[in-house]
Amino acid sequence: MSTTADATTANSSDQADAQEGAISRALRAEVEPAFQWSVAIVASAGVGSLVRDRVRSALADGRWQGNPDKAARLSSELVVNAFHHGETLPDGTITLRLIVDADTRELLIEVEDAFLDFPGFADVANQSGAVQGKPTGLWWVAHYKGRLSCDVLKGEDSQVLGKKVQAILPAD
Repeated sequence: MSTTADATTANSSDQADAQEGAISRALRAEVEPAFQWSVAIVASAGVGSLVRDRVRSALADGRWQGNPDKAARLSSELVVNAFHHGETLPDGTITLRLIVDADTRELLIEVEDAFLDFPGFADVANQSGAVQGKPTGLWWVAHYKGRLSCDVLKGEDSQVLGKKVQAILPAD
C-alpha cells in the first residue's frame, strides 16, 4: 500500500525534498470509507471513456449519492492528465482509487503516477469554476465545487514513488 507523508519525513535525495515542497498541498487524511474501489489502469488511446464507464459502474455498486457523471468526468480528467503529463508506475499503470467518506458522503478521487512534479499546481488548484477561455481538464474540479490536492507518493519504506493527486467531490 502506498502512503503519503508530511514534509518532515526524510527523503533519499535533496532533489526529491525540493520537489516535494513544490507540489505539496495537504491531502485529505484517511477517512472511514463507506465504499472504496481501486484499479490499476494501463495507458491506451481510449483510457478516458474506459475510466468513465468503470467509475459509473463502481459508484452504482457503491450506491454513492452524488452525481456519477461528474465523478466519472473528474476521474477521467485526472487519469488522462496523469498519462499525458506524468509517468506510469513501474508496472506500467496509473492507479485510480475512489473512496466515499462515511461521515460526509464526499467522494475522494485519487490518482497516483510516478512523475513527482506537477507544474502549475497552485494555479490549477486555486482556479475558480468560472469559464475563462476553453476549459482545461482540471478546471472541472473547481466547476463541480470540488477541491484539489497533491502530495508526494511514498512507499512503505518512505521511498519517493511519484505523486498522488486527490480531488474531493461533494455528494450534492
